[in-house]
Amino acid sequence: MKRMMAFSGIVFLFFVIFHAYGNLHYFEGEIAYDHYAHFLRELLVPILPHSGVLWILRIVLLVCLLAHAGSAFHLWARNRRARGSDKYAVKKSGADYFASRYAMRTMRWGGVILLLFIVWHILQYTTLHITPGGEYIHGRAYSNMYYGFQLWWVWLIYAVSLVALCLHVWHGVWSALQTLGAVRGNTIPVIRLIAFVVAFGLFAVFMIVPTLILFGYFPAPMSPAEYAAAAAAVGM
Repeated sequence: MKRMMAFSGIVFLFFVIFHAYGNLHYFEGEIAYDHYAHFLRELLVPILPHSGVLWILRIVLLVCLLAHAGSAFHLWARNRRARGSDKYAVKKSGADYFASRYAMRTMRWGGVILLLFIVWHILQYTTLHITPGGEYIHGRAYSNMYYGFQLWWVWLIYAVSLVALCLHVWHGVWSALQTLGAVRGNTIPVIRLIAFVVAFGLFAVFMIVPTLILFGYFPAPMSPAEYAAAAAAVGM
């Protein structure tokens, strides 16, 4: 179960790193960002149908999510049954004990927050069933993000969720490497540093675009006529 959590967690880690990198295309402007989104949908066409790669990725992520969440629940339920109502006879002293308790609670509640956030994120930016801030249009990823993050409370939802994600990553990188046998006495400082850098870096990269949108750094989306002409020029 722990190995399943470790491997599925590593898949998610690579996905969020790639997703964070993709969001940085926002700095290139509306047409460039939408062209990047268009490129992802057309990847490996005609070998695969339109959006075929994205659907394969979604299925892989769904399987990993079920494996990750299912393993976590199984381990939690098994440990609870084994412990019963008895408290631990011996506890780690001082900071070590409180650190381990904090990490455990962060992973548990952080996981619940992330599950709720994934549903929100899909409804907002994939299916467009939730469209705070303006009219969302399939294929116009730049304007959809722009309208959403004009609202402070949408920004706050993402900020809280990303705190949960990065705390999850921070402890999860350590836990996964420990499960896979990479944590030894001489590697502990390096692994702690790697876990911190990855988690903090993800938070910074994911939040920079929403924050700059909120404070008016990026230009407003083009009008339909302007967008049609610019999109035609790049073959979208």
